[in-house]
Amino acid sequence: MRRVCVFRRFVMALLVAVAMAPFLTTAQVAGNPAPRTNAFNDPFVQVTSAIPQCPVPEGPLYTEAEVRELAHVRSQHGGSCHRVGRCRLPNSYLYDAEIIPRVQRYIQQDGRFDDTSVWVLGERRLVTLKGCVQSQAQSEALEKAVWLVDDVMGVINLLQVGTARGAARYPLVAP
Repeated sequence: MRRVCVFRRFVMALLVAVAMAPFLTTAQVAGNPAPRTNAFNDPFVQVTSAIPQCPVPEGPLYTEAEVRELAHVRSQHGGSCHRVGRCRLPNSYLYDAEIIPRVQRYIQQDGRFDDTSVWVLGERRLVTLKGCVQSQAQSEALEKAVWLVDDVMGVINLLQVGTARGAARYPLVAP
């Protein structure tokens, strides 16, 4: 009886492995993490760099499986903006390539943020701010300034005051 149970478990494990094989990458089978890329080409740039100790935030990186999962959601979210008349372009992600350089130029020419280290990410007309600032007031001023850039639909403020890793509110690149 015990041999039958062991054999059944083995057969079930084998069937599960065979069924899952098409969904696993070579890296996952070998125990390595799946490679991550900016498959959607979301713009992510550093706009200021005055605080050298500021932890570098992770950019928009996705595994192959995450890309497959997000592709449908991104097409739905991107197209709905145009369908309801809030966007002139057929997909809201199309704005990001032109918004982020304008945000970069605005922050750099403003002058109030020269003593910061800030990265910006564009996704669906939403601008995410990451990095280090000198004060909470400066963080809030930067957020308000980015709202003024044409075509920006929202600002996500993930800035931290200072450079302590514990204070970070976003994923950091491994050292």
